[in-house]
Amino acid sequence: MPALAAVIAAGALAAAAVSAYGSARVRVVAGSLVAGGARIPAAALGEPEVLDAEEARAWRTHRADPRAFMLLRSYVPTAVRVPVTDPQDPTPYVYVSTRAPERLAAALRQLTAAPDRSAD
Repeated sequence: MPALAAVIAAGALAAAAVSAYGSARVRVVAGSLVAGGARIPAAALGEPEVLDAEEARAWRTHRADPRAFMLLRSYVPTAVRVPVTDPQDPTPYVYVSTRAPERLAAALRQLTAAPDRSAD
């Protein structure tokens, strides 16, 4: 009986580990792009570029800049690449693997086009 409990517990832990591995969240909230553990303010972002599978592969490999912030998920073929426009930030762009690149790009465009309400 203790062996069965150990097998069940190990299985549950393995399932939780696999689930956590693929759970990097990408959101556009509170004036920022949140990708994994990074939070990038909209003011520091340029025009997002939707990347199809072929373009995304190129930006993950031979076109990649080692200074870029990249949220890579090898099982997601498409991505969005967004230039970082802050002159104080050495990061040239943000690359985010996403299954819905058009939706993420639209949310980022809406975010960067929204008027700055902090002065109100």
